[in-house]
Amino acid sequence: MANVEALRLILLYVHLIGFALLLGGSIAQYASGRLRINPAMLWGSVIQVLTGLGLSAPLRDGDEPAPAKLVTKLVIGLLIFVMVFFSRKRDVVNRGHFLAIVGLTLVNAAVAVFWR
Repeated sequence: MANVEALRLILLYVHLIGFALLLGGSIAQYASGRLRINPAMLWGSVIQVLTGLGLSAPLRDGDEPAPAKLVTKLVIGLLIFVMVFFSRKRDVVNRGHFLAIVGLTLVNAAVAVFWR
């Protein structure tokens, strides 16, 4: 069982790196004054979805998160990915669109932390 727990911890670590890339990349772009999607945001969103899927696998004995929480996080994660992916080649992204990406990223983290 230790191998499964090690895998879960590695996935969680990479998931947090994806969060840092997504949020850090967006804050860096916002601070620069030029709202566009940078590679950190794109890779962060990809990493978040893929590792989130891995973390949602039933690897533990009865200690899985609630299915409603998993679906909520998946929908938010996919929405972020779609918003980032289809805006990645634009020279300038609409301010509301960009702030929605940042807001949804923070909401997704809040769901992970506070939904028990």
